[in-house]
Amino acid sequence: MKSMLEHELSNLSSREGFDSGDPLSVMGISLDDETSRFLSVFASATPSIRVLSQMLSYRSDQDQDAFLEQLGQVMPDICFLDLDRNRRSAVVLAERIHESRPATAIFAVSSQSQPNAILEAMRCGCSEYLIKPIDRDQLANAIMRISGRRKEKQDRTRAQLLTFMGAKGGCGTTTLAIQLAALLANSCSRSTLLLDLHSDFGDAALYLKLTKTKYHFFELLENTDRMDADFLQSFVTRHSSGLDLIPAPEGSVETRESLPVGALARTLDFLRPRYEFMVVDLPPSLNEDNISVIRDSDQLYLVTVAEVSAVRNVVRQLEYLQKRDIPRDKIQVVLNRHSKRNVVTDAQIERVIEQKIFWRIPNQYPQVVKTIHEGDPIAQLPNSEVTRSLQQWAEVIGRKPGMEDKKKEGGILGLWSR
Repeated sequence: MKSMLEHELSNLSSREGFDSGDPLSVMGISLDDETSRFLSVFASATPSIRVLSQMLSYRSDQDQDAFLEQLGQVMPDICFLDLDRNRRSAVVLAERIHESRPATAIFAVSSQSQPNAILEAMRCGCSEYLIKPIDRDQLANAIMRISGRRKEKQDRTRAQLLTFMGAKGGCGTTTLAIQLAALLANSCSRSTLLLDLHSDFGDAALYLKLTKTKYHFFELLENTDRMDADFLQSFVTRHSSGLDLIPAPEGSVETRESLPVGALARTLDFLRPRYEFMVVDLPPSLNEDNISVIRDSDQLYLVTVAEVSAVRNVVRQLEYLQKRDIPRDKIQVVLNRHSKRNVVTDAQIERVIEQKIFWRIPNQYPQVVKTIHEGDPIAQLPNSEVTRSLQQWAEVIGRKPGMEDKKKEGGILGLWSR
């Protein structure tokens, strides 16, 4: 049976319209018993917050680095910091948290209500000051403010997820994904991450000549509990074009079936606020993990060539994705190695797949192989038809305001000199 406090908090969360889909994670630091119980009851009565842990002390000055390291592993959205037990230590800790973990909001909790005490807390990085005993309406409003700021930030910085999948092997899917991603990073000056999700023998690192990588994407999936900005950097490799890459393993992932449930979705959610574009090279398989990636994608590009077997596979893929309730407008068909002399014509392909071909990449296979050999997807072919086609595609996706004026000043190839 619910206590009176739980009942009132439940009614409050309904009135305030808390979003129950994505609760804010909370850590309590040196809270007194009454505040600790209040926070636990509040969390159990409303879906707005989730208490990760409660630390019993501020730790000594000598232990604060270890404390911050532990905090970084947890990465809470909010720290409730009690200032009353040792105000000096609490203020120093608040300053350290604010400096090293600026994304974490600090809620100061204290029995002191003097203006000087509140001002001191604000100066050391606390975004809210809650006076004991905590008023539930005040707490609810403070949480709503943090939730609103997080949503605004996610909406503002959330990367577009562009997924490439081939109709079959040998369609040039990896090459197109790499070239488009590099153009978004270089010519369009967009922060771009390329993910090679081939669990068996991915080629993106080889094509970019970035083969001296330490870790691969599936090792990142196995360590979602340790994920933070510093940990991520050990997986990311930067190409000279400005493109970031998290590679596939060089061999096969034997532990593929033992990955934590939901690890793929959590990893993509963690990566998306850090980039403007994420380009995924997905193997041609419609397993549950790949379907999950496709659902999260803003756009799926099915790459095919003008061959009967490849076009037939596109039809099968479209039919299967329709059965899985993937919106048709999310799926675009890209025709690679296009030539007017192809035996299978564009009109025949469009009739069979029942939609227009989104983009055609000219057939200049020897030149494209050269880019793979050189390890530079954009600098080797500045005057080729393939590059011009991909450049136009990248501009459609990633053009920033003012890019058109620069293009007029230097011509389309002027973009390559940046």
